[in-house]
Amino acid sequence: MAAAARGVMVYKIYRALTRGLSPVLQLHLRWRVFRGREHPARWHERIGRPSLPRPLGPLVWFHAVSLGEGMAAIPVVKQCAHRRLGLNILMTTTTMSAFKVLENDLPGGVLHQFCPVDTPAAIDAFLCYWRPSAVILMESELWPNLIMISSTKGIPLTLSNARMSVKSFRFWSGLALPLISLMLSKFALIVPLSTTQGIRFQLLQAPPLIVNFAGDLKYVVEHDMSKRNIASTKDLKEQLSDRHVWMAASIHRGEEQVMLAVHRSLVQRYPDLVTIIVPRHLQLAHHIVEELQKEGLHVALRSRKQKITARGMVYVVDTLGELRRLYSLTPIAVIGGSFCPGFTGHNISEAAAAGCAVLTGFHVGHFSHMINEMQRLDPLSVVQVSGKEELQETLFQLFSDTELLKVRRMASKQTFDTLSSGILANVWNLLDTHVIDRICIPEEENENRHSS
Repeated sequence: MAAAARGVMVYKIYRALTRGLSPVLQLHLRWRVFRGREHPARWHERIGRPSLPRPLGPLVWFHAVSLGEGMAAIPVVKQCAHRRLGLNILMTTTTMSAFKVLENDLPGGVLHQFCPVDTPAAIDAFLCYWRPSAVILMESELWPNLIMISSTKGIPLTLSNARMSVKSFRFWSGLALPLISLMLSKFALIVPLSTTQGIRFQLLQAPPLIVNFAGDLKYVVEHDMSKRNIASTKDLKEQLSDRHVWMAASIHRGEEQVMLAVHRSLVQRYPDLVTIIVPRHLQLAHHIVEELQKEGLHVALRSRKQKITARGMVYVVDTLGELRRLYSLTPIAVIGGSFCPGFTGHNISEAAAAGCAVLTGFHVGHFSHMINEMQRLDPLSVVQVSGKEELQETLFQLFSDTELLKVRRMASKQTFDTLSSGILANVWNLLDTHVIDRICIPEEENENRHSS
C-alpha cells in the first residue's frame, strides 16, 4: 500500500508538471510545424483536437510512435479489421515518416490520427472525443497521463510487443519505480517480445498474470504483391541484372563513411558493382550525394528516377516505405544503425524474409534477441561484423564465393520462416481473448438492446 501511495504521489507531481508545461509544448509543436516535423494541417491533433468524425459503435485505439512500431502493428490491425467487422479501429502515430508510409498500408475503414502529447488536457480531450473501448499500445509507449487517465475512465490497456531498453529499465528501476509499478498495474495485458523483456517488466512489478508471451511481431513480414508495387521496382530490377549488388539499409549519420569506404574498395575488384544505400533519414541522402559528387563518383537518386548506367555506381534511396520491396533486389543486406557506439540496431527480419545474406554491426540494442535467436538456429543466418575492415572482407568473400553466398541466403530465409511461424496467430489470440472479445457485443445481444 505504501508503494502504491508513493506511485500516486509521483504521478500527481508528473501530472501537475505536464499541465503547467502545456503552453510551452504547444509552442514547441508550432516550432516543429515550421521545421516540417509536424503535419501543417493536422498538428492540432497532437493537442487532442480531432480532424475526423467518430463513427458509431465500439472503437479500438492502436498506437505506434514511429515507423518500426507501426509496421509491427499493421498485421494485427488487419487481423482485427478482418475478424471483427463491426469494430471501429483508430490508428495513431507520432512521427510524420510513420504517417506517410502507413497511410497506404492501413486497411480500408481504419481511421488515422496523430497521437496527442502526454498532457492531461490533450489526453482527456482525445479520450472524451474518441471514447475508445480498448487501448493497444505498441512496444515502449509508457506515458503516465495516457495510462492513468485511460484507467480512470475504465478503458482496458494492452502493451503489445512490449520492450524496454537497458537505459529505460535503469531509469524506471530507480526513483521512478513507484510510478512505473503503478502504471503497469493498470494494464489488462502485456505481451513482451522476448523472455528477457518479460523479466524486465516483472522486475518492475508488472502483475505476473497479465504478462503473456507470443513472440516478436517484427518477425511478421507482409509482402505487398500488388501490381503497383511490383511495377515500382521492375525497372530497377532490370538495371541491376548481371551486376554485383549489395545494399546498406537504414544507415545513420557516421555510418555512411564506412559504407562508402567499403564501396571504394569493392569497386576496384568488381567494376560493375552497384552499392544501394538507404539512409534512415532523408536528410542524410542529400549529404551522401553531395559527398559523392565532389569526389566525381557516379551516383543516382531514386526520387529523381535516375538510371543506373555507369559502372561502379552508388544508388541512393531517398524515398519512404520501399525498403521491404528493395530487399528483394539484392543478394546481400547490411543493416545499419549498428556500426557506431550508442546506436541500437534495426530490424533484420525483413532482409531475412527476402532471402538476403544478412550482415549487421554489434551495436544492436534490443535487436540482439533476434540476432541470437537466428544464430542459435543456424549460425550462418546472420553475420555480425565489427567495422569497415571486417565488413569489407566479408563482402569480398560473399562476392567471390557464389556457393557461400547461396548457403547464407538460404540459411537466413529458412531461419526466418521457422521463427516467424505462428506469431501473428498467437498475438491475435491473446488480444482477442483478453481484450477484444470482452468489448465486442455479440450480434444477437446488440440487436436485442436496440429493439428494447
